[in-house]
Amino acid sequence: MNLLKRTVVPVACAMTVLALAACSSTKDERRVPVPLTEFKPVLDVQQVWKASVGKAGRYLFSPVAVGDSVYAAGANGSVKKIDAASGKEVWSTKLKDDISAGVGSDGNLTAVGGLKGEVYVLDANGKLSWQAKAPGEIISPPLVGNGLVIVRTIDGQIVAFNAQTGEQKWLYRNRAVPLNLRVSAGMTFAGDQAVLAGFPGGAFAAINLQSGDAFWETPVSYPKGVTEVERINDVSGPPTLVGATTCAVTFQGQIGCFDANSGRAMWEKAFSSTSGIAQDDATVVGGDDWSVVKAYSVSTGAPTWTTDKLKNRDVSVPALLGHAVVVGDYQGYVHFLSLDDGSFVSRVKTDGSPIVAAPVLAGNTLVVQTKDGDLYGLRPR
Repeated sequence: MNLLKRTVVPVACAMTVLALAACSSTKDERRVPVPLTEFKPVLDVQQVWKASVGKAGRYLFSPVAVGDSVYAAGANGSVKKIDAASGKEVWSTKLKDDISAGVGSDGNLTAVGGLKGEVYVLDANGKLSWQAKAPGEIISPPLVGNGLVIVRTIDGQIVAFNAQTGEQKWLYRNRAVPLNLRVSAGMTFAGDQAVLAGFPGGAFAAINLQSGDAFWETPVSYPKGVTEVERINDVSGPPTLVGATTCAVTFQGQIGCFDANSGRAMWEKAFSSTSGIAQDDATVVGGDDWSVVKAYSVSTGAPTWTTDKLKNRDVSVPALLGHAVVVGDYQGYVHFLSLDDGSFVSRVKTDGSPIVAAPVLAGNTLVVQTKDGDLYGLRPR
């Protein structure tokens, strides 16, 4: 079986902790964010436009790029398609209900989800095409493509619907765990045969798009500790995929890369993250629980650099842009780090609200969405 073509699947969706009070304390002095230091920018990044889609509230909303367009949503039911070159609105829809997850799109259909399991699918003009129901609340962005709309519930069930009719095609259930993070956990298409997804408990699977059965399932890490809180071991964020290599990370566990055709582990290292990672053909990058950003060799797992210059600043899911790593932080700064050594190469200020989702590249414009619902089009020069 060969699941993959030589394609790069960017991280378009992300993950954020919505309730983790049992695992941390705001009174912990060690969690004081480090102040930002001055540096001489070597990469010129200009803001070329700004738009608004509505606040995220308690949820994570990740923009998704398809060609030269970007799709975004807010908790109030607002969904928009924006031309990434100009920032102009192509269409805008206001659903009758609040939503808690979005966006997924293939450029023709656009999907978002709700807390009661509602799935809303819009057509190419932003009109409601159909809606369906999943067996649980949805706080993760849907996937749209390969003739399917795929959503996942908070307890790790994955449901596939026929993209044209809304008919349920299959339901995949992973084993239940006593306690898991209330987070947005993404999925990634592996060509036209499988969807990659991680689960509470540290499991990672490639699911057959036709049948909903697993091609393979493998652990990224195993739960450790005595209490149920200590044993939380969820895969964080969507798996990444470049060529035949997929990488994933867990909370209180490990980061590792795997053969996407078999699930065989290539390497694994101790790591803990509640956000997610980014990958190209040579490097995988992620921020740990302390927002210390680390880079590893995709092929060997050898560490290539570490920076604590953003420690405790709640960095977002990263994105890779050429020779730069791009992350947002809790004050709405967008940081550009050198992929070679982790040093700062540029910095842009947005609206001051947290950036949690990964930035996405639409055409030659990098698009960032803040928790206050502002979208920024940034263009490196």
